[in-house]
Order: sequence, then C-alpha cells, then structure tokens
Amino acid sequence: MSTGAREFQVPEQVYLSLAGLGAAAKRGLGDPALAELVMVRASQLNHCAFCLDMHLTAARKGGESQERLDLVAAWEEAGDAFTGRERAALALTEAVTVLTDGFVPDEVYGRAAEHFTEAQLAHLIAAIAVINSWNRLMVTRRTAPGETEWHS
Repeated sequence: MSTGAREFQVPEQVYLSLAGLGAAAKRGLGDPALAELVMVRASQLNHCAFCLDMHLTAARKGGESQERLDLVAAWEEAGDAFTGRERAALALTEAVTVLTDGFVPDEVYGRAAEHFTEAQLAHLIAAIAVINSWNRLMVTRRTAPGETEWHS
C-alpha cells in the first residue's frame, strides 16, 4: 500500500463551505477550548495526522495545557483532568465519529444534553460532523501535517 499523497485537490467551494460551517458551529458552541478538544479527539479516532497536528497546535495557542492534550486519547481514565461538560462532549464526539452500533446511544446523548443547551448541543454535533468530514478528506488524500497545498 502506498503512503504517498494522492493528487486530488479539495475544491474551493467544498473548502469554503466546510470552513464556514465549522466556524459557525464553533461560534455557536461558544467555547473555543472545548471545540479544539473535540477536534483533537475526532482526529485521533480517524487517524488524521494533518487535522491532529492543526488542532493540537491551535489548542496550545489557545492556552490548553500539554498535560491535558496528552490525556485526550484516554479521557475516560484521566480522573479529574476533564470537567463533566468536557467528558460529555468527548463521549458524544466518540459516539458520533465511530457510530459502532449505527446510532448515538441515548445515554451518551442524554449526558451531553445535561451539559449543553439545545442550541449548543446542535452546534457541538455540527462541529463533530465537520471535523469528521475534514478528517475523511485529509485521510483519503493522505495529507501530511503542515501541508499547505491541498485545496484549489
């Protein structure tokens, strides 16, 4: 299996649409630090080195500690490193990203609904959907971390 980058470019309209949707979802969520944790976790699950590098960098620039970033992959076992709200968002991120049973379990959705308003929850789900779209584009294309020429 080849590990080199594939030649397709992400079309400008797709890029602009996903970027706009992602920005709207993050604004509506109203918590940039939490949004970055969600982006990191989805990118870990999807093995997207490009997005993982981008969102780890953004999280650090936003003031997130390296210790917490190191623990995102094991958030359930990380004790009090993450708040209940963050844990609910990370659980929802995993459920929406993996869809192991073909749906988001009621327990996971209910826990998130306890921590987010209806509007925030909709924005959180939109943010998760957007990062999954980006992950799938970048993984399919095999975009390397830091690569700058991947869209037209």
